[in-house]
Amino acid sequence: MESTDLKILFFDIGGVLLSNGWGHESRKIAAEKFGLDYDEVNVLHNFIFNVYEIGSITLDEYLDTVIFNHPRDFAREDFKAFIYAQSVELPDMLKWLKEWKKDCGFRVISINNEGKELNDYRVRKFKLHECFDAFISSCEVKMRKPDPGLFNLAMGIAQATPSQCVYFDDRIMFTTTAQKLGIRAFHHTSFESTKEILEGLKREKFPQS
Repeated sequence: MESTDLKILFFDIGGVLLSNGWGHESRKIAAEKFGLDYDEVNVLHNFIFNVYEIGSITLDEYLDTVIFNHPRDFAREDFKAFIYAQSVELPDMLKWLKEWKKDCGFRVISINNEGKELNDYRVRKFKLHECFDAFISSCEVKMRKPDPGLFNLAMGIAQATPSQCVYFDDRIMFTTTAQKLGIRAFHHTSFESTKEILEGLKREKFPQS
């Protein structure tokens, strides 16, 4: 008989705990700051960024295609520093989750789409090991959301059935993918609403606490 004892919380990172690593808002700011043709950058980005996120090319190779396809009057390292600086902690959620995890009774695992250099930087910079037991990152597993295979891999690594898992993401498309696999998934819209859901899950698991 399939166990339904809730034990795994899966979280997206960008848009839930941190800003998106290299989203369209950041690319617009970069275009203004560095004098780039935003439309051209965006078209090239959309062609190749998925390839970067599944770890098939490096950040430098991505930049060769999208930014340094023309002579530039700025240094590559300055542009990379700008990209990294776009990652900021969103208000409340990460700090609260790090404390809540200490005695929540769940394993907490990330499922995120991110290129390797950005992923490594974000884990290190924001001390994400303090709230995650493992990272299922697209760059490491060569799949990206909304591929159902990524969620199945995550459950395999966690040795958990869909009914034992809950997933949080700020994108409805990705929560829908998880739901189709039988995972209870919630659309993250605010710190307060997700905090309330998490406290409810804890009460569900430990009714007497």
